[in-house]
Amino acid sequence: MGYDPRVARVEMERLRGAQRYSDRDEVAVEEPLEIRVDGEPLAVTMRTPGDDEDLAAGFLAGEGLIGSPDDLASVGPTPDLAANVVEVRTAHGLRRDPSEERRFHLTSSCGICGKGALEFVRQAVDRPPPEGPPIAAAVVLAAPGRARREQRAFERTGGLHATALFTRGGELVVLREDVGRHNAMDKAVGALLRAGRFPLDGLFAQVSGRASFELVQKAALAGLAGLVAVGPPSSLAVELARERRMVLCGFVRDCSLNVYAGSAHVAWD
Repeated sequence: MGYDPRVARVEMERLRGAQRYSDRDEVAVEEPLEIRVDGEPLAVTMRTPGDDEDLAAGFLAGEGLIGSPDDLASVGPTPDLAANVVEVRTAHGLRRDPSEERRFHLTSSCGICGKGALEFVRQAVDRPPPEGPPIAAAVVLAAPGRARREQRAFERTGGLHATALFTRGGELVVLREDVGRHNAMDKAVGALLRAGRFPLDGLFAQVSGRASFELVQKAALAGLAGLVAVGPPSSLAVELARERRMVLCGFVRDCSLNVYAGSAHVAWD
């Protein structure tokens, strides 16, 4: 296959039955990324390279630091083209000052921690809960398979999460992969924000793992109608989805799913 910055080849040892031999394998790349805003460092996250501009924009939206495409002046490399650094230039500054909060040093396994979770979302979300026609159960059931067919890097490594954004009718709008599930969400949201679409009314997210609080939080801040996961939700994820009147589905596999929030917004026929 051709070069993919998300995939690395490494030396390794295999054991197959009684046979041991040297081989090479493909693994997901994980590297740090520094996000700067208006010339000042804001966050460092461990991510899979690629779509870094989307990640930076989506991260700021997921933190409630920007709320529309008009808040962005530009997103791109720094003037000195520093490696693993992306710079966001805002149009009018950030919507709030994050300097008194905990530092944004993130790992690929855990997103936003250490905040008054629900209290933060109540303060940051300044738009009403999602409205619109219900999401058909058949659309929810089809979403994981549809997204899985587009996970190119996962096919090679087995080590990447994905977030796919769908219309209520089941059309795949965008999909992003990353070693961190919260990064994959930020990349998908950021891609549409940079294209001028935000908030994301009428869309829902399908994620490849569990439905954690941080993912529902990001979905709520983006204005998504719901979140669909192949794994289970956490208690706080359920609480937030119910408060925001979002659809939250877990264990979506084959012909079965569980609805933990927003059952009235799911069309069962």
